[in-house]
Amino acid sequence: GMRTTKCQLLVTSLCVMLLGLSIATLSTVTHYGLHFTLISNVSLDNNAYRVIHHTAFYFGICLSMTLILAALLSSAATVRESQCLTAMGFFCFALAFCGLIPAACWRYTHSTEVEDSMMDVYDFVYEEVRRNTSSFRRHELTAIHEAFLCCGKHSPFGDTTNVENQMCPPGQVHDEGQDCLREIQDFLKKHMDFVFSLLSIAIGFTVYGMILTSFLWFSIHFSSNLYRKGKYILR
Repeated sequence: GMRTTKCQLLVTSLCVMLLGLSIATLSTVTHYGLHFTLISNVSLDNNAYRVIHHTAFYFGICLSMTLILAALLSSAATVRESQCLTAMGFFCFALAFCGLIPAACWRYTHSTEVEDSMMDVYDFVYEEVRRNTSSFRRHELTAIHEAFLCCGKHSPFGDTTNVENQMCPPGQVHDEGQDCLREIQDFLKKHMDFVFSLLSIAIGFTVYGMILTSFLWFSIHFSSNLYRKGKYILR
């Protein structure tokens, strides 16, 4: 009945609010995290990473705000049994769903693009240092090595260049396991898998939220009609 639906909607609203806060936290960590800001701060006009970096942050914040708003409206609609608030809650769930589906699909269609753009940044800095064209790039390369706990690039010939000898921490042996391109790829894959898991859970809850809000709207609508039909006027 309506009471069961209201209880389920309140629990769902709480979960959606927590998911909204989680997405906001993840977006902030991704935007301001050391690994991502190091790559983003390297000036490359023809590289797409900086655009992706900022777009992902703003999209994540907007998505989290929509989920939190949907949770608040649904909770208020449940308590007050308001058709207007229920409809607004449904609209916010639908809006969040329309944002979550493309975001989850983008994870598969463009994940290699993000990986490639990050690795291109490292390649650019590495080559700049190897050519000794910029002392500033040396600081950037050292910072990347320290952040990703890696050292240079793995050579198919098994030799190391002056970059590895000069820019890697003392005593660190350069081998395939510490190849920076592989470390960046592995780090990003783990991060993207976590993002996709969070988005998948959010999609499930938004669909459930839409079903519950629509059911509650019809319950309120029909119960109010029955209440009106039960009234008689004596003349």
